[in-house]
Amino acid sequence: MNSYERVIATLRGENVDCVPCAEMFIDPKVIDKIKPGISYFDFVDEVDIDIATCLTIADPTDKIQWIDQVNGLWRDKWGAVQKNDGDVLSVVMEPPIIDSLDDLENYEAPAPEKAHVLEDAEKLIERFKGKRAIAVVGEAVFAPIQYMRAGLQNLVLDFYDRPELVRKMVSIAVEYHSQLYSKLIAMGVDIVFLGDDFCAKHGPMISPEHIREFILPGFKQVVKAIKDAGGYCIKHTDGDIYKIIPILKEAEVDMLGPLESPYMNLAEVRDKYDVGVMGNINVDLLSRGTVKQVEAETKKVIESTAPGGRFILSSGNSISSAVNPENLMTMIKTCKNYHL
Repeated sequence: MNSYERVIATLRGENVDCVPCAEMFIDPKVIDKIKPGISYFDFVDEVDIDIATCLTIADPTDKIQWIDQVNGLWRDKWGAVQKNDGDVLSVVMEPPIIDSLDDLENYEAPAPEKAHVLEDAEKLIERFKGKRAIAVVGEAVFAPIQYMRAGLQNLVLDFYDRPELVRKMVSIAVEYHSQLYSKLIAMGVDIVFLGDDFCAKHGPMISPEHIREFILPGFKQVVKAIKDAGGYCIKHTDGDIYKIIPILKEAEVDMLGPLESPYMNLAEVRDKYDVGVMGNINVDLLSRGTVKQVEAETKKVIESTAPGGRFILSSGNSISSAVNPENLMTMIKTCKNYHL
């Protein structure tokens, strides 16, 4: 099996020759510490990662619409102002781009055909199609409507005070992402990761009832668009997600992950809820642990989860700049070489 065959078979619940190993994102600083000057594409081939990815959730540095570059302020595709302090992901700032139904009347939604990810995905497809699974890492509805409203606090108040505003914003996000992901899959992308975080370590950020009422209908539409186009959908969210797994299952995602350790037990999630799983080597361990600890934890996760199949090994989130490069390589090499 090559990487592409291994990943697709895993998503389908079929037998594979070994556990696939992948990451939604690897910070370029970590790659450069492992092999200075190497490109992401060459790194994927050299260390034999099974899924090659690109991001829809962060604009390339040379394409950012800066408002104040010195202070890290820029405008995202939704029109929201965000602040970046040097990390890949930014923080949305007040005031909101949408503050009323009247604002929506004059709102110009982003155009899927102008998305920067189309160019990035085309390069991945040219390099890896049929050899490695190709994925884009994006969002569905929960994150975009927070951007439009300048944060979760404003959005939560809208659930009670202005539910129609929420539903109209959701419809904008659904239309954009359904069109974008359908186009990407038609180009040759295999997998869409949906990364809107619903949870933190203590559980859902909003009530499961609000997720079901306001978020689930649009989320289901985006997942359906992905699958109708012939793609696979992997749903990521941070934290303890046990309370909302039945809700996510209604959307018929192919896999949940990366799921965070220590909150989530991969084998338990897969076996109890009949869904594929990805994860979940603790990112803090990868950042501050020893090589021996990382090797032992990787073997432990493989031993507990691999026998049931439908499992991709990864970190519990993604590889941030804080991760020890040697620990990342240990996780990957252990996954490749440890067979039950």
